[in-house]
Amino acid sequence: MIPINPQLKGSLYLIACAFVWGMAFVAQGSAMDYVEPATFVAVRFTITFLALTAATPLFTRIAGGRRVDEPPLKRHIGVGAVIGVVLGVASMLQQYGLVHTSPTNSGFVTALYILIVPVMGLFMGQRVRPVVWAGVALSVTGLYLLCVGEGFAVNPGDLITLACAFVFAIHIIVVDRLAGNLNAIKLSAIQFGFGALTAAVVALLFEHPTREGIVQCLPFLLYAALISGAIGYTLQLFGQKTTPPTLASLIMCLESVFAAVGEWLATRLGWFDGQMLDGKRLAGCVLMLAASMLAQLPEKKRA
Repeated sequence: MIPINPQLKGSLYLIACAFVWGMAFVAQGSAMDYVEPATFVAVRFTITFLALTAATPLFTRIAGGRRVDEPPLKRHIGVGAVIGVVLGVASMLQQYGLVHTSPTNSGFVTALYILIVPVMGLFMGQRVRPVVWAGVALSVTGLYLLCVGEGFAVNPGDLITLACAFVFAIHIIVVDRLAGNLNAIKLSAIQFGFGALTAAVVALLFEHPTREGIVQCLPFLLYAALISGAIGYTLQLFGQKTTPPTLASLIMCLESVFAAVGEWLATRLGWFDGQMLDGKRLAGCVLMLAASMLAQLPEKKRA
């Protein structure tokens, strides 16, 4: 069996993560017709928590049992609580933003975490290679072509989504700092449990959840919970184990590319009234894919 470079393996996990996140775009947007944002996040994260909790023993058995050097459960709960609350806040901000802005604007503003992560990293003493900065610049250009049309204008929903981008950037950095040697499946389950609690508190205080609304959008909830949630965020934890945060954010912003493809496919099939992939948006996709490949170039070693 040919060995795979650990960073390349992590990047492949993150590309798969971006794919399942992007394909959840239509489900997340459609669900807002039936339930309010925090309610959607609370129910979605609860389903994800239950699915991952049930799957943890199976994955542990497949992996050959608990690692000898695996940190105790107390450590998993501590880290999971921190990243779970951060993820819950970020997800709620994204959903609240979608109520007041278009999915196109939301996709562009959310993906600005590819700029926020390296800037935050500089203040934390992290070195960012010039080739990665070049990839960030190329990716932002691609995002503009992909998401921004002639009618683009800043509105309150965009400002809420910008706050979401900052919180997602914090999530990426905290995962990089704290989650490196933890069990990814176990940690993912715990983070969704705390994320669900955070969203449930907001939903009970400020929203009016109804059983009818939840039942009506159950197909969207199940897709977002099991595919985007249980699979996507677990892939993120696996991928970030061997991928620097700036490169990780650059790869994960490919979510916008896959979201555009998913929106085009759903529109062609008559499931969603969205935008088609014209030449400008295709050029944006190509630039973003090129940026992610550019950032993978190995660093030249000094003699």
